[in-house]
Amino acid sequence: MLKKLKLIVLLVFCGSGVFAQDDLLNMLNDDMEQDTTFTQATFKASRLINGQTIETVSKNHLNFWISHRFGSVNSGFISNFFGLDEARIRLSLEYGLTDRWLIGAGRSSEEKTYDLYSKYKVLRQSNHFPITVTAYGSMAINTMPTGYVMNSGDEMVFYTNPERWTYTGQALIARKFHEKFSFQLMPTFIHFNKTESNSFDNNLISLGMGGRYKISNRVTFSLEYYYNLVDRNGFEASTGYAYPYHNSLSMGFDIDTGGHVFQLHFTNARGMIERQFIGLNTGTWENADIFYGFNISRTFSFDKKR
Repeated sequence: MLKKLKLIVLLVFCGSGVFAQDDLLNMLNDDMEQDTTFTQATFKASRLINGQTIETVSKNHLNFWISHRFGSVNSGFISNFFGLDEARIRLSLEYGLTDRWLIGAGRSSEEKTYDLYSKYKVLRQSNHFPITVTAYGSMAINTMPTGYVMNSGDEMVFYTNPERWTYTGQALIARKFHEKFSFQLMPTFIHFNKTESNSFDNNLISLGMGGRYKISNRVTFSLEYYYNLVDRNGFEASTGYAYPYHNSLSMGFDIDTGGHVFQLHFTNARGMIERQFIGLNTGTWENADIFYGFNISRTFSFDKKR
């Protein structure tokens, strides 16, 4: 601060010299840039629960994700041991091209889906700017045999390979209010190249929101919710059936072990990519369609300088 005041005084007294003035202005701008402090660790990981956070991966670092979902707790004790007898899994890798830009790829056993995605941190929260904004985009291909039965009970028939693709775009907007609490908005657009029938719209808009509260240095409580902008009454009036998909609500705990982040959670959505847990979620908390599972993130560094 004292350095700034000195530069300003010099600028005033040297105002008659154009070149001296320009030099002093450049020095003042450089000093202000050096005083910018960017917010760190708004969230513990690049995923909140099912969805993404504004966080990216450091340059030349690789994140390995293992995501696991058991069956629903209402599936019975004898027949399914409250869901423990069955599971879905997703494996993914994401790599930091820069400190603000990552690319990733994954494979889910749910619908045998492969997905590619990327995130770029457009704006960063600092002592001069109140929020962080990250752009996210993904594309996913369903490789199930044509004619398979979906979770909704409908049959999905593919005639061409392009019909198997789904595209997602998100703006992730977050603010870290203080060391313990962070909040994020996730406006989302999903395009399905093919739906199970003409009664479903190929485009879906959803507003996601979520946050985390730091319980201790190692443990964080997380919450995530997606509200889909769907005309449910119109669908029922035109088809005679209730709209089969529901909003996704998830909660859980992040445990930072130092070597990796372990996320334990409960959710009414079994899928682990946006197409599934936002667009095609058939579970409800009211009916105890609750799936418990975990994410494990492990980071590997390929940066010799670090």
